Amino acid sequence: MKKQIRYSPEVRERAVRLVHEHQKDYESLWATIVSIASKIGCTPETLRTWVRQSETDQGIRGGLSTSDRDRLKELERENRELKRANEILRKASAYFAQAGLDRRQK
Repeated sequence: MKKQIRYSPEVRERAVRLVHEHQKDYESLWATIVSIASKIGCTPETLRTWVRQSETDQGIRGGLSTSDRDRLKELERENRELKRANEILRKASAYFAQAGLDRRQK
């Protein structure tokens, strides 16, 4: 399995900008992406993903923007924590209710 390489936001922005600037020089968007990806040192699929996400963030393409995706992740994490806390409280409540019943019978 290959090691995953992290690219800085500056490299990503530059690569996406190069794709948009040089798209007219190539016969297709994919040809542009393949050419620039080889110069940047990433895979064409990685660069295609960056280009699509950039278009989504700019409102050109439909879908969740980066900020919306981050907010959704945060809300999902918070939801999981609240569900876990509610489950703990529910079990504690049942335990103490049962303990109260046991004590009265003695």
